[in-house]
Amino acid sequence: MPAPRTLPDAICEFSALWVWRTPFRLVDFAASKSQELDYWEVGKKSIRILGALLAVAGASLIWSQTSPRTEQFEGQEAIVLSNGKLDVTVLPHGSVLANIALTDDPQKLSPLWNPIRLGREAGRGPAQFNGIFGHFPCVDGFGQPSPDERTAGLPQHGEAHGSHFAVTNEPGAVTMRATLPIVQEVFTRIFRMVPGESVLYVDSQLENLLGFDRPVNWAEHATVSAPFVAPGKTTVALSGSRSQNRDYTANQQQGRGGGAAGAGRGGNQRRLVPGKDFTWPMAEGLDGSKVDMSIIPDNPHYTDHAATLMDPSQRLEWVTALNTEKKLVYGYVFRREDYPWIQHWGNFPSVNGLVRGLEFGTQPYDISRRDVLNAGPLFGTPTFRWLPAKSKIESHFIVFYSRVPEGFGKVDDVHLENGQIVIVDNGSNRRAVLAASRGL
Repeated sequence: MPAPRTLPDAICEFSALWVWRTPFRLVDFAASKSQELDYWEVGKKSIRILGALLAVAGASLIWSQTSPRTEQFEGQEAIVLSNGKLDVTVLPHGSVLANIALTDDPQKLSPLWNPIRLGREAGRGPAQFNGIFGHFPCVDGFGQPSPDERTAGLPQHGEAHGSHFAVTNEPGAVTMRATLPIVQEVFTRIFRMVPGESVLYVDSQLENLLGFDRPVNWAEHATVSAPFVAPGKTTVALSGSRSQNRDYTANQQQGRGGGAAGAGRGGNQRRLVPGKDFTWPMAEGLDGSKVDMSIIPDNPHYTDHAATLMDPSQRLEWVTALNTEKKLVYGYVFRREDYPWIQHWGNFPSVNGLVRGLEFGTQPYDISRRDVLNAGPLFGTPTFRWLPAKSKIESHFIVFYSRVPEGFGKVDDVHLENGQIVIVDNGSNRRAVLAASRGL
């Protein structure tokens, strides 16, 4: 009984029927004679060869799309990952996610904060790169250090963003690793992409080199800015409700925009009642009105500082920035066990200089480790994470950047299911669905 034909065999035979309609001759020079060959076999072998060549070509295309390449970005060594949907730029200095753009966007608009570009466009002199840029990790420390830590050399926002990372490249992934000498920790971050997906997977590990348990302060300083951030066009949404305005009158080591005057960087006026609890997004304003924290002020000259507890009922949390004019959404999905808080930093000096922090982390505010521990839990939730002796902890999140459908006006929900990120606008009954095959 002949062996059953496979589907590839059937396809080959069908193709051969149409491509080679008559027998033909091939010359066997070694034997010095001609042999008439069965066109069925020639057709099958030829199509298999063609299929193999196409597979090699496809693999080469995927390799070229996902293999990291080295470039320069704002005067820094940079590594670019591309997958046919997104072009992502990361920096060995600080393991910074510096730039992200749609591959087919002729304008290459990145939502991420580029303070060097903003300074250049504002006519200021050249700025020195210090790792506080785009989306950078705050490890181990978020905000200003204590006076004693500062004397010991610990910088603002920890050591990671100012460290140079060793880099290992492979198709679709970049691994960065650095030892943080003051806190005696090793920080490793892996950026991964899958061909054809509008997402970036970020997996991190923090190792304790010391022989005792310690509380760590770990935040993802995710920051978007103009021109993606614009009044009347950009809105912020997230999976949380219980919130608080930062008490900028408290005697703490102040982070950005700190102090009662609230001058901070850029915006020169406070507009939120210090220390006042609220339900996201409507915060208490100093003038007695409600301030919608999800929108960008029409007359920007403010500094805002607040925090939101992520939804305790969810395993996966999310935050987005949506530009309805450009029909673009940028956002994150992350595990609540890694990052139960978001700090809102609104630096609104002018329309062209708008900066909005979406800073998810282990603590609500960028203050020193000492102040975090002295303050204790907020809303019954811890404000630090334990790093056990001689051990490692991990974090995982997904970055997404994509177009949204026509008429999509508001993000009401984001969920990850069946290998897809689903972004929902209930009002327009529209959805953006993005492949995210690796999950979280």
